[in-house]
Order: sequence, then C-alpha cells, then structure tokens
Amino acid sequence: MAEIIHTPLTVVHVVACIFLILVILIQPGKSGGMGIFGSAGAQQVFGGRGAGNFMTKTTWATATIFFVSSISLAYLSSSSDEALQKKSAQLVDQSKPIPVPASPSKPK
Repeated sequence: MAEIIHTPLTVVHVVACIFLILVILIQPGKSGGMGIFGSAGAQQVFGGRGAGNFMTKTTWATATIFFVSSISLAYLSSSSDEALQKKSAQLVDQSKPIPVPASPSKPK
C-alpha cells in the first residue's frame, strides 16, 4: 500500500518545493522593496494591498502542503513493512537466551 502512495506524494512534494521557492522570491520585502519582478507590476495585478494578502495566503498554503508531504514521506519511509519485519526479527533474536557452554569438570 505504501508503494502506491509514495511516488505521487514525492511528486507533490517536489512541485510544492519549487512553487514555494518561486512564491517567496516573487514577494516584496517588508520595506516594500522590488521583489523579483518589481512591486509596481504586482500592485497593478492585485491592487494596492491585494498582492500582499494573496501572496501571504499562497505562501502559507504551499508551506503547509510542503510540511505535510515531508512528514508523510518520512513516516512512509520509516514504517515500511520490511523495516517493521526487520525490527521484529531483531527483537525476537534478542529475547532468545544465549546458550552458555558447559564448563569442564576439574580433576580431583
């Protein structure tokens, strides 16, 4: 089951990563700086304050998708069936008593 979801989730993770980088680079700084494409173009498209609100919401949504996919991929990679079987096999091996060789008797 985990193999079926692993590839699409990886694709979503990479796309979210690239989109998050682009969204952050497009945003103007707190001082109203230029951003990567200039603040004048963003104000024409989104209005005076609309660019900041839209970009902030887009950043938060993309960051949420990125973090959720990161945690999901980490969980899927650490809790695969093979890993759990190996851990249980190690626990079973550790619970077995270690045979102690019999010591030879001393001559009198």
